[in-house]
Amino acid sequence: MRHFKNRLVFNLSYFLFWMGYFAFARLFFLSFYFEKTKELGLTNTLKTFLYGLQLDASFAAYLSVIPFLATIVTVFSNAKKIYKTILWYTITVLIVLNLFLIIDASLYQAWGVRLDTSLLAYINTPEVMLASASTFQMIAGSLFWIASTYVFIIVFKKLLHSKHLKIKTSNWSQAPLLLILTASLILPIRGGLQTIPVNQSNVYFSNKMFANHAANNFIWNFANTITHKTNGKNIYKFYDKHVAKNIIKKRKNQLLQPTTDSILNTTKPNVILIIWESLTAKVVGSLGGEPNVTENLNRLSKEGVLFTNFYGNGDRTDKGLPAILSGYYPPPVKRIMRMPNKTRSLPMLPKKMNNLGYKTSFYYGGDTNFGNMNTYLRNAEVSKIVDGSEFDKKDWNSKWGAFDDVFMKRFANDLTTKQTQPFFTVALTSTSHEPYELNSTYKFGKDSEDNLFRSSHAYTDKVIGNFINFAKKQDWYKNTLIVIMSDHGHSSPKHTGEYFSPEKFQIPMLWLGGALQKKGIEIDNMTSQVDFAYTLLDLLKADNSDFKFGKNLFNSSEKQYAHYIFNKGFGTLTKKSFYLFDYVSNKPILKYGDEANKLDSLGKAITQDAYQDFLDRK
Repeated sequence: MRHFKNRLVFNLSYFLFWMGYFAFARLFFLSFYFEKTKELGLTNTLKTFLYGLQLDASFAAYLSVIPFLATIVTVFSNAKKIYKTILWYTITVLIVLNLFLIIDASLYQAWGVRLDTSLLAYINTPEVMLASASTFQMIAGSLFWIASTYVFIIVFKKLLHSKHLKIKTSNWSQAPLLLILTASLILPIRGGLQTIPVNQSNVYFSNKMFANHAANNFIWNFANTITHKTNGKNIYKFYDKHVAKNIIKKRKNQLLQPTTDSILNTTKPNVILIIWESLTAKVVGSLGGEPNVTENLNRLSKEGVLFTNFYGNGDRTDKGLPAILSGYYPPPVKRIMRMPNKTRSLPMLPKKMNNLGYKTSFYYGGDTNFGNMNTYLRNAEVSKIVDGSEFDKKDWNSKWGAFDDVFMKRFANDLTTKQTQPFFTVALTSTSHEPYELNSTYKFGKDSEDNLFRSSHAYTDKVIGNFINFAKKQDWYKNTLIVIMSDHGHSSPKHTGEYFSPEKFQIPMLWLGGALQKKGIEIDNMTSQVDFAYTLLDLLKADNSDFKFGKNLFNSSEKQYAHYIFNKGFGTLTKKSFYLFDYVSNKPILKYGDEANKLDSLGKAITQDAYQDFLDRK
């Protein structure tokens, strides 16, 4: 039994090694977001370790299966060789886990969720994933990766080397006992003998979502989302599908028609759509945000039609584009723009504009292979696509593509040539994306992430202002509608309250141009990106029935709502009420207002219906 005890001690020590590693990983995450951790207080911070034990133990048990099986082999074979196998297995796992640890911490600021399958969308284009990081961050991350791996290899050897020396070949009768010990790992893997295995909701203990996210185990979460198969089933189903559709229909049918006369003086205007990377209402003074970041947009807001309660439906560009151009809600976690087999069947605003006799084009200063953008645009039948390949590399920043001033000058130059009218053209900017590299001065400096963010938007604001000045001098301007809209909101600058609160998703939309017959007005209807294509086609007296998730931007009913979707949750809001729901805990994160309960059912119905539509597309 002495030899069995030595193997038992070795195995338990191995399991505890991984438990210690995950405690370190949580400490690293909490330290990385020290300002958020301070807000939790000492008690809640300690609770993240306590509640996180279940998922830590679960994944530590997964990682221990192979070494536990290997110790069975030591009954019959040389323990020294087996130990070397376990050592190299552990080193390999450490290298991978530490890389994912760094990626998880780095992406949380932008994504607001722990590592999940969203990462896989960037596997084919790793340079795009790295583009959000500065050179300093990549160097610092690489050094930490090497150092932390080295330290844990030393810890492993200190903890287990002496213990393996005590393991000798012995009687075969120990093998069944060791096999039972290995099989017992199913208990921490499942979190016990209960019917439902342990999952993320077991570690959610606080009304502060950062505390819940910190308690989550980063690699368990990632592995779970990879292995979690829906098998074509709607995992967001709360109602019978007919009930869900009726909930939506009852609300939305009264919002499909405008309650005012047309905002345009023509039904055949040229349309220029400028999609401004990551512009949040938090830095737009005309929307009550910071006053000095977007000075040109603030000034222009008095010359056109400003939508003051407008929201992005997602939180990434590859979610924003289908919302704007296809009137399509982003599926939680999934990215439909990355799935050509599904995007083929989407309604497409450019295709509709082609059918109306418009010349269509799309301009982007970066790589249109990002997020399968090129395939999406081809499916949309955009006639002309200009991307980063048409710009000199000296005019690129190191990450995303041509600087916005260079890009917008090319866009303007193409519009100075005699245009075949009417035209519909889209320009997607990029310089205001992380890591905020400019070929100009940093108005707010570079001393913090928030100031880098502010500086990049002040830069793009100047570029947009120059473009509007140019457009006003063109012959086509008198018959043109210019729409300025963000692709999504942003976590910067830091806002109070929940990470996924409306402040993160509110974005500007401003309509300008000679095609407007009403100017200098504000529209405070509660609307979002999915309403844009539906409304534009309505103004053009065209068929908009394919854009079934949209409603009319110019319907001023108090029943108007906006709905946004993020990984594992949604937010639904009206002017006076709000409901924020988390699918992991199956609980509301935040709610207020008299209509909160109605927004509960409406939000769940929309998310269910939109996801079912996603599943049904082949």
